[in-house]
Amino acid sequence: MNTHYTAVAKGLHWLMALLILGMLALGFYMTDLPLSPDKLQYYSWHKWAGVSVFILVWLRLAWRLMFPPPALPAGLSSAMTFAAHAGHWVLYALMVLIPLTGWLMSSAKGFQTVWFGVLPLPDLLAKDKALGDQLAQLHWALNVGLLLLIAGHAAAALWHHLVHKDDTLRRMLPAR
Repeated sequence: MNTHYTAVAKGLHWLMALLILGMLALGFYMTDLPLSPDKLQYYSWHKWAGVSVFILVWLRLAWRLMFPPPALPAGLSSAMTFAAHAGHWVLYALMVLIPLTGWLMSSAKGFQTVWFGVLPLPDLLAKDKALGDQLAQLHWALNVGLLLLIAGHAAAALWHHLVHKDDTLRRMLPAR
């Protein structure tokens, strides 16, 4: 049985972690800016990264199916095992739902998503301002949930490392 994640799994994990944390910071920053060329550019960058995360999460899920993660450490209670598995699957669900709600919101607000300014993606909804506003609220709420879940994920990894003194954190670090 494998005891560590593959190099590809580690690379995807840390690449997506950096992308998502950057997008969260940019997303919370840009929303309150006054309309300006800079704000429009930030929105473009945010959408580009969102589409990239949406693609990467599917690659990551495919990789996970082909190369299952290592088993959880022995000795975890059934509640902790459930929390670990549920936390990971909710993270994956949010990594799919958040870009999707962003894309739906952009469509409903009448702003086409153009990946890296080159590849126009189809609008998923007809223009509908009220629906766009509702999707914006949902997108924001899902991002707040993601931020809280990431904090819990990091805290759990540190708890395993510092309190349990097991290999949970080390097996996902880029270099051993």
